[in-house]
Amino acid sequence: MCYKMATKTINEIRKMGIDALAEALGPLETIRFIQSFDLGKGNYTKERIQWLDQDMDAIVEEITRKRHG
Repeated sequence: MCYKMATKTINEIRKMGIDALAEALGPLETIRFIQSFDLGKGNYTKERIQWLDQDMDAIVEEITRKRHG
């Protein structure tokens, strides 16, 4: 007897997982659960203030400098 199982794509598996989480936890708690895996790095508040203090010319200059080493 030979059984052939259908293989799901990674996108299908992800969708099924998200759907299962949403059903069990609800949408808000599902988002919080997923976010708990990536807490980021650095000090967002300090960096945000630095970003907001820059003018457009400084931003373009920084991008150019990083691209050209």
